[in-house]
Amino acid sequence: MKQIIDLKPGIVWKYFDEITQVPRPSKKEEKIIRYLEDFAAKHNLPVKKDRTGNILISKAATTGYENLPTVILQSHMDMVCEKNNDVVHDFDKDPIKTVVDGDWLWADGTTLGADNGIGMAAELAILASDDIAHGPLECLFTVDEETGLTGAKALEKDFMTGKILLNLDSEDEGELFIGCAGGKGTVATFTYEPVATPESMQYFRITVTGLNGGHSGSDIHKGLGNANKLLARFLYILKKDIRFVLSCWEGGNLHNAIAREGYAVIGLQSEDREKARVLLNRFAADIEIELKHVDPNVRMIMETVERPATCMSDEFSEKLIESVLVCPHGVVGMSHDMAGLVETSTNLASIKMQGERKIVIGTSQRSSLESAKNAIADQVAATFLLAGAEVEHGEGYPGWAPNPQSKILKVAQETYRNLFHKDAKVMAIHAGLECGLFLEKYPYLDMISFGPTLRDVHSPSERIEIATVDLWWRHLLELLKSIPANEK
Repeated sequence: MKQIIDLKPGIVWKYFDEITQVPRPSKKEEKIIRYLEDFAAKHNLPVKKDRTGNILISKAATTGYENLPTVILQSHMDMVCEKNNDVVHDFDKDPIKTVVDGDWLWADGTTLGADNGIGMAAELAILASDDIAHGPLECLFTVDEETGLTGAKALEKDFMTGKILLNLDSEDEGELFIGCAGGKGTVATFTYEPVATPESMQYFRITVTGLNGGHSGSDIHKGLGNANKLLARFLYILKKDIRFVLSCWEGGNLHNAIAREGYAVIGLQSEDREKARVLLNRFAADIEIELKHVDPNVRMIMETVERPATCMSDEFSEKLIESVLVCPHGVVGMSHDMAGLVETSTNLASIKMQGERKIVIGTSQRSSLESAKNAIADQVAATFLLAGAEVEHGEGYPGWAPNPQSKILKVAQETYRNLFHKDAKVMAIHAGLECGLFLEKYPYLDMISFGPTLRDVHSPSERIEIATVDLWWRHLLELLKSIPANEK
């Protein structure tokens, strides 16, 4: 079987392989920070770290390219940590197990971390090489991009000096990104008084599995199934015909991932058991048809469980089910400026029990328009406020307004055309990038974002198309040596 070290370009995959061996969950980047500092020391390169943990490694220009302007290469250190329920993996300690499968590289039951480990690997490959032509470089590695962009938010104004920034965190080879959506998180917290579960009832776990999940920005337009929405739909149907008690509801995990698994524990009178199974089977059959093109492996099952100690009151469970059912999820509006671009969306990300008295519902909103972002966040908030929850909005982050006149964009377009005899697409992305935050501290930056092809990021189905890494790498190297020299 072909191994990752056999792939081309070898030096990029070498460093990607090393990165997969270093645990790097968001907000727990200590090990990857130490790895980067050791790398800089090994290669005698200047390195500095700011108070948040962002790392900047500098490298002088190669001979003959000293008059080129300083270029910043940027990627983030952290990765989304998701795994299948049947996989034993500790993201704080265990390396990622990679699998070469035909044209793609996957991980064995977990997220791969190519978002944004492949960007890091390209930076390290350039820093370590002595035969790549480039001007002065500053390689920026930011922390905690996935759960708050706190590294980019805290970046100090004098931390870097370059005026051109190449963000290496995009997911489609042959596309040059010049804008992204801003984002905001909205969290609803329900507090309730639990009651004792009726002894006369039998208890069952209704489980949703087999959904693909995905990135709440770049995959939101695909119509993927959401485990929490499916559970809400079934529980609402069930309560119209059968009285049941709701003991527990858990689904989804991360704010920037579409919920792909979830379950609810309910209590039924014994005479209603078969009727409930029939209703579930009918609903599951409908869902299989509804999602056959995007989530062909979806399953909903009902299993007997031990009687839990407590459940929710009928009044509270009704409010919870109805509020989750009506909470918006998915694409809210499309852009009128760029054809095919999602302008505004919202993601019903997670439902989590906290102790015996609280249920926390996490959601995230995105838009390339600040007013639309705030509007959908307020709509989500109002949904849960009407049901009696407490609601808080996160600080959020700004979008990155497209600049079609970007000088570095023109160079990137020209070099791509010269290399591959076709035009790269110029795009904006609905996912969040750190570029908007960089502009707040460095308003003069000229930026683009580009990368190889990744699919199903933020889920255990995350994969990278191997051949596109070489194409992207060649384009990156050609771009670095083609940047116009500083004017005298």
